[in-house]
Amino acid sequence: MPSFESCREKMTAAEGVSQSAIAAFESTFNALVAGETGIISESSISPAKDLVDATQINVEPDSSLLSSCVMLKLNGGLGTGMGLDKAKSLLKVKGQETFLDLTAKQVLSMREKFGMKVKFMLMNSFSTSADTLSHLKKRYSELAAEEGLEMLQNKVPKIDATTLEPATCPSNPDNEWCPPGHGDLYAALVGSGCLDSLLKDGYKYMFVSNSDNLGATLDLNILTHFATSGAPFMMECCVRTENDKKGGHLAVRKSDQRLILRESAMCADEDEPDFQDITKHRFFNTNNLWIQLEKLKEIIDSSGGFIPLPMIKNKKNVDPKDDSSQKVLQLETAMGAAIECFEGASAISVPRSRFAPVKKCNDLLLLRSDAYVITDDSRAVLNPECGGAAPIVSLDSKKYKLVGKLEEATRDGIPSLVNCKRLTVKGLVKMSKKNVFVGDVKITNGSNEAKTIPKRTIENEDIDLTDANEPFCCIL
Repeated sequence: MPSFESCREKMTAAEGVSQSAIAAFESTFNALVAGETGIISESSISPAKDLVDATQINVEPDSSLLSSCVMLKLNGGLGTGMGLDKAKSLLKVKGQETFLDLTAKQVLSMREKFGMKVKFMLMNSFSTSADTLSHLKKRYSELAAEEGLEMLQNKVPKIDATTLEPATCPSNPDNEWCPPGHGDLYAALVGSGCLDSLLKDGYKYMFVSNSDNLGATLDLNILTHFATSGAPFMMECCVRTENDKKGGHLAVRKSDQRLILRESAMCADEDEPDFQDITKHRFFNTNNLWIQLEKLKEIIDSSGGFIPLPMIKNKKNVDPKDDSSQKVLQLETAMGAAIECFEGASAISVPRSRFAPVKKCNDLLLLRSDAYVITDDSRAVLNPECGGAAPIVSLDSKKYKLVGKLEEATRDGIPSLVNCKRLTVKGLVKMSKKNVFVGDVKITNGSNEAKTIPKRTIENEDIDLTDANEPFCCIL
């Protein structure tokens, strides 16, 4: 039977990997060796029932709770899937404002409004730390200088899919490592000493969200509800739509009636229709989580210094740019999966406004457009003129996978989407600020040259630019 010792030696020798991270990865590795697949069968779960509606919470907001709550942003991603080579949070989303700018301004605005120093933290990775801290020092020096601002994510070895030994990549040893998933939050809190430090300083609650989700603000109503409910852990969920059918969903485990999170990688092929049935499994995880820190400490101590999270197994190549390179397994965990570890954990249904992440160029174009506006306290919210529903943007996934391609297409400005219901783009196009899309619009270009969309209002039209006579030069 494969031994964990090779992984332990590699992780122990690596800089910055904590003992808590090693213990957590050993648990995941042992699950792999034991033959666990990480699959959660449809027969073992039942759909989550109706959740408390955040818009209907009947509580008196208690601002004093802010002094005992930490706001933490997960900021370890480089956005490589969108062609970025720096912290994704440094991507410009509104004019010159980045995700990090708007988040920093949200924190400072809340401090000014309530007259107290709301604690702010970032979980950076070794890849995002320098860029992030440099940006904060230049623009928000008071935040950058605060003690305990940064906590670093760990890294874990990729596993040879055949031998289950740590994978090797002589041409680039960095490829031998991978992120452990955002489930590393808990190991990082322990290994860095942050959890003990926060508890010592009197902090009771933590709100965690992704740095690319500008809708995930530290909401006082939800904080008050969480604190008064007595739940040790609470997950914010949204009602699933057709756009969310491939994402993880909330469920109830039949064996103990605990809430659990099932991600797509945990679903067997034969259960895929049920997994994607949004009328059956109605709620998805936004990755906005509320945690009672004392309860977290109790579970970690009772489990030997880590939280035993379900394994997520991803099959990859050791060199992500070389499909012929060694086949490896990347073992990850999801922080939301901790919901099953807390007895009495709960979930709450929140409006879509609290879930506005940027995962693809579709999302970025939408956020940059007039369909979203920035409030006085630096929140990104859906423009009221949209009528309560965000436009559905579907850009050609082959042409607009990378941010650079989107920026080429919008060199003359961002089109208006505030009155658009659906925008579908196939092929290379050039948009401008003079484009006003209304209703259901489809633009097609079957040629290899980018074509200019007519600079006018386009309402409920299906336009084919393939044979248009106004191409413009574009680097393909």
